[in-house]
Amino acid sequence: MKHPAILVLFCLPVCSAYPLNGGVREKDPSTDLVQQYLENYYDLAKDVKQFVRRRDSGPVVKKIREMQKFLGLEVTGKLDPDTLAMIRKPRCGVPDVGQFTTFPGLPKWRKTHLTYRIVNYTLDLPREAVDSAFEKALKAWEEVTPLTFSKIYEGEADIMIFFAVREHGDFIPFDGAGNVLAHAYPPGPGLDGDVHFDDDELWREDKSGTNLLLVAAHEFGHSLGLYHSADPTALMYPVYNPRTDLTRFRLAQDDVNGIQSLYGPPPTSSPDGPAGPTESVPPEPGTPATCDPALSFDAVSSLRGEILFFKDRYFWRRSRWNLEPEFHLISTFWPSLPSGLDAAYEVNNKDTVFVFKGK
Repeated sequence: MKHPAILVLFCLPVCSAYPLNGGVREKDPSTDLVQQYLENYYDLAKDVKQFVRRRDSGPVVKKIREMQKFLGLEVTGKLDPDTLAMIRKPRCGVPDVGQFTTFPGLPKWRKTHLTYRIVNYTLDLPREAVDSAFEKALKAWEEVTPLTFSKIYEGEADIMIFFAVREHGDFIPFDGAGNVLAHAYPPGPGLDGDVHFDDDELWREDKSGTNLLLVAAHEFGHSLGLYHSADPTALMYPVYNPRTDLTRFRLAQDDVNGIQSLYGPPPTSSPDGPAGPTESVPPEPGTPATCDPALSFDAVSSLRGEILFFKDRYFWRRSRWNLEPEFHLISTFWPSLPSGLDAAYEVNNKDTVFVFKGK
């Protein structure tokens, strides 16, 4: 059984930060909570002893540094106030590093039209407010991909949405108000793709409680196949942080890059309306000809099971699921990349592609 993506609020007691190379009080509760945080999200072995007293190079300290680097904090290796403040914030329960057993094989939907069904409603909000939050959350992903979503009212949808409390049938029980907020499953049949919200939380349209739009949009990102981002401005950043202006809610560029790496950009449009489900950019004068026998590539790399062929300011993507290679502008996927790359390669265990230009 796959584990879901879980949004968690850690309620840590107010405490002082202690240097890791000095004495730590025997019963300081923050050490247990930080240890649990590192075990859950940074792959710290559960049998590792707690904070080393004499040196600051033990496994816990290394994991604290790793956490600080990922979350954009100053890398001190110590439980300084900024680090403790970050740990206190609500967050999603998918690990930030380590083995992502939640999403084996980088799953994605093999179709572009998905259905969703709201099985039941919370009593915290009017039904129309719940409908609107989910519609806006899905619309954010729809605007930047070829994906479309439609609501159904009976039967099995691709994304089934539940409000529940405590044990609710998936062996991942909720734990009451203030801790686990929601969890979601990666793309796939049955339970996969579904999103569950803890109805012991206080769901709200604004920041007076837990904002349903933001939690839903984050969890739908997991339902579509995304992991976490290290960009603090991204919706898929692991720490839950309500935006100040919810009326202008939109994805960050990092979210767009991530989801388009799975599904590509939205179809191109014309003055007469949408051009249909085409994935590729239209040919322009001077574009490389795919079947030219003299064609050579600037760089070639794999990425998440696909092969990328770079040429000038364009690239082709060849996947196992589509016999016809897609043709795109590099800037559509990666605005900061230059044209005319010299080399590229993938580091599979880091889910990263390195590209080179010049010396």
